Amino acid sequence: MMRERVIWGAIALAIFIPFLLIGGLPMQLFVGVLAMVAVSEMLRMKGLEVFSFEGVLAMLSAFVLVIPIQNYFTFLPVDGSFTSFGLLTFLLLAGTVIASESYSIEDAAYPVLSSLYVGFGFQNLVNARIDGLDKVFLALFIVWATDTGAYLIGRQFGRRKLLPRVSPNKTVEGSLGGILCALIVSLIFMLFDSSVYAPHNFLVMLILVVFFSIFAQFGDLVESSIKRHFGVKDSGKLIPGHGGILDRFDSLIFVFPIMHFFGLF
Repeated sequence: MMRERVIWGAIALAIFIPFLLIGGLPMQLFVGVLAMVAVSEMLRMKGLEVFSFEGVLAMLSAFVLVIPIQNYFTFLPVDGSFTSFGLLTFLLLAGTVIASESYSIEDAAYPVLSSLYVGFGFQNLVNARIDGLDKVFLALFIVWATDTGAYLIGRQFGRRKLLPRVSPNKTVEGSLGGILCALIVSLIFMLFDSSVYAPHNFLVMLILVVFFSIFAQFGDLVESSIKRHFGVKDSGKLIPGHGGILDRFDSLIFVFPIMHFFGLF
C-alpha cells in the first residue's frame, strides 16, 4: 500500500508541478479542470448524477470561478469570474427548482455549495500563482509539513483524540506536532526567500503560519466529516492509494483563501 502511494504520488506531482511552473493560462485551465473533477466527486458522494443538468452547471460554475476570465475578456467587469459563477448558479436554480416538481431548493443548494466550496479554494490557488510561485510553494510546504508532522508525531505520541466523531485516528498531540513541523519548514523556507512573507515581518509571518497550519487541519476535518456523512472512505479513485482530487486538495482549499485574507497575494 505504501509503495503504491509513493509511486502514484510521484506521478501526480510529475503532472502537477510542470503546470505550476509554467503558470499562465495552461496552469489556470488545468486547475479549472481539477476543480470540475473535485465537484464531480462531491456530487457522486451524495449519489447525484454528474452529467445531469445541475451536475454540469455545478462543474462549470466551479470552472469559471477558478479562471480569471476578466483577464482574457476585457469587456467583463473586474469580478467577471464571480459574476459568471453567480449567473450559472441562477441558471441552475431556475432549471431545477422551477422546471422540476420534485427538485427542491434544498436539493439545488448542494451542487451550488459544492461548486463554491471547491471553486473558491482553487481560485485562490490561481491567484497565488499569479502573484508568485513562492507563495504557492509556501502553502504546499505548510500543508505537507502539517500532514507529515501530524501523522508521525500522532502515531508516536498521540493519546488524546482530537475529534473522534469526525476522524478517529487524529489526536491533539498529532495536531500540535503538525503545527510545529509547519513552523520549522516555513522558517527554513523564509530564511532562503524573505520576499515570501511580504508585506509582513518575519515574526508576524511565523504567527500566521500557525493559523495556516490550523486551517489546513480544518480543511482535512471538513472533508473527513463530509465523507463520514455519506459513508465513503475516499472522495474518488482518480489517484490510486490517495483517493480523489478532494482528498489531495482539501487542506489547500482552506489555506489559500486565508493566505489571501492576510494579504500575502
